Amino acid sequence: MTVTGRAAGDEERALLLDVLSTLLREDVVRLRTGSVLVRRPDGDWLRLPVPGADSGRGTAALRQPVAEADADVLPRPVTDSGREAPALLLPVTADGFQSEYAARLPLLLQEPGGRELTTGEDVLAALRALAAPEDRAGFTAFADEYRDALTALRLRTATRADTVARLTARHGGDPAGWTGLTGALAYDTLAARHGHPVHPTSAARSGLTGTQLRAYAPEFAPRFALRWLALPREAVTVHGADGDRAPDGLGLGELRPSALALGLPQELDGTHVAFPVHPLTADGPLRDALRATGLDGRSVLADRTYLDVAPTLSTRTVAVLADPGTHLKLPLATSTLGLLNRRTIKPGSLIDGAAGQRLLETVTAREPRFRDSVLHADETRFAHAGHELLAVLVRRHPPGLDGCAVLPMAALLAEAPDGRPVVDHLADRYYGGDPLALFDAVLTLLLDWQTTLFGYGIALESHQQNISLLLDDPAGRTRLRLLLKDDDGLRVNRVRLRAALGPDAPERAAFDDPRILVDDDGPVADLFTTITVHLCAGAYAFALARLGRAPLEDLLDRVRDLLDRAARRLGTGPGEAGETLRARVLDAPRLPVKAMVSAGTLLTKDRSGATDINKHYTTGPNYLLRSR
Repeated sequence: MTVTGRAAGDEERALLLDVLSTLLREDVVRLRTGSVLVRRPDGDWLRLPVPGADSGRGTAALRQPVAEADADVLPRPVTDSGREAPALLLPVTADGFQSEYAARLPLLLQEPGGRELTTGEDVLAALRALAAPEDRAGFTAFADEYRDALTALRLRTATRADTVARLTARHGGDPAGWTGLTGALAYDTLAARHGHPVHPTSAARSGLTGTQLRAYAPEFAPRFALRWLALPREAVTVHGADGDRAPDGLGLGELRPSALALGLPQELDGTHVAFPVHPLTADGPLRDALRATGLDGRSVLADRTYLDVAPTLSTRTVAVLADPGTHLKLPLATSTLGLLNRRTIKPGSLIDGAAGQRLLETVTAREPRFRDSVLHADETRFAHAGHELLAVLVRRHPPGLDGCAVLPMAALLAEAPDGRPVVDHLADRYYGGDPLALFDAVLTLLLDWQTTLFGYGIALESHQQNISLLLDDPAGRTRLRLLLKDDDGLRVNRVRLRAALGPDAPERAAFDDPRILVDDDGPVADLFTTITVHLCAGAYAFALARLGRAPLEDLLDRVRDLLDRAARRLGTGPGEAGETLRARVLDAPRLPVKAMVSAGTLLTKDRSGATDINKHYTTGPNYLLRSR
């Protein structure tokens, strides 16, 4: 077994490079739109003037505004006092995925003087100085997030050999042989170590120590036991197949402990409900939640743990080891993918997820070609006690997955124990050693499904974590299917949906979040583009090209061809869904791009204007244009 990985000390260089590229893409402090492109012998640089730094004047008045400059020919800009104008310079290279440029080196250069800023602390301090005073707290918060991410990345490097040994001992050395929902946990570990395709500090989980990360985060493949809270039965709202108020409406059956099993008085079985709680919540903010709901004097937190679990890719969702087809989504007080992205569970989101699942089942029933190829986890069983830290979702997976490779799309490009990407192992097992054949099969089914939904006016927040690939070979022939979960973040054009479903179309009352149902294609197209096109198609095309698997143009042409075919199928006349797809995705000069750092950490909602921090956008180049 070959163990490879990033050398210790490289983590900050890689992290800072990603952070700079993201801040450039999101145009933080006008790093993109306020800069001038400067060509130097070593490559391209973006030069951002620093206002207010000239000792002779309050602001720097540039005598030489140019769109592009050759540093060896043209003089550098100077202020009215004759001094070289202060600026920050970022070394860049052509990108094209979601931004014209990406950072080429992990540094900012200060002029005059030529001081190189090569740490996240120095870079973010320099950019914070350029931000509006009301936004500087966000830069301070992002600096904390950066440090948390760096700590987590260094911990991943230090523990890689141990984690690989743990995975191979449990599941074997070849990921293509990891099957069933137990094997899926190993894929989750690899995916968690790979990181997020857009958010640079995805490794950060605010407030958690290194010890807590090793004990509870999926990238370290831990196992642990749950804590349990006895809540008064009348305080708990239960939704499930066994009845809204049934004591075991969640269908946990023997997985739910008795009071005696928890070391509590037996009479509590008649008056209270045993409620699972993540240890991080039980040891931290649970008491505050109980006080806020008036339940602190009527509830009992058991000291004894019960039910062994393992974290899935989402961290807050855990798989029951005795029944890996059952997942429990439990709220955490930490944040990921941005300070404002709390990992708690709002009761309304549970309602929306169940409603979204029912809507997808309605569509699938009308589209028979997806009945056997697109499966859905059942997320209709959940309970809450009126607080975002007092909630649980019970996810049930469909049967018959024991012989399948079950992996999130996020694991495809992750590093396997032998150092190769997972996609190569799966291609060897199922596609004759051709990773492009695997990519094409995934792309064909995924885009057929998602564009069919688009025709109904539906777009899902089905990113790489929420879509799992199911691979097996019954009767000696490779079979690929999709498994979907977490349907609460969708957008639906109710006008288009009503035209397609008639009386079967859900009304506003079916969803708790009023942002889900909209009256035009705009929000639907934006979500489709940023999730399905960028994260589930474009990101893989660019990554496979970087790995040398195929020319980028060929991969992008395949994405466009499949979307072009879908546009024709959906209709290209005025008002048709296919015309919207063509105008807003295929032929648009620029495409919406998630601004996750800006909306999630740097800016308050008042400053960003974001009504949903996960659906706040800037724009980037359209890499699908034929003229690219």
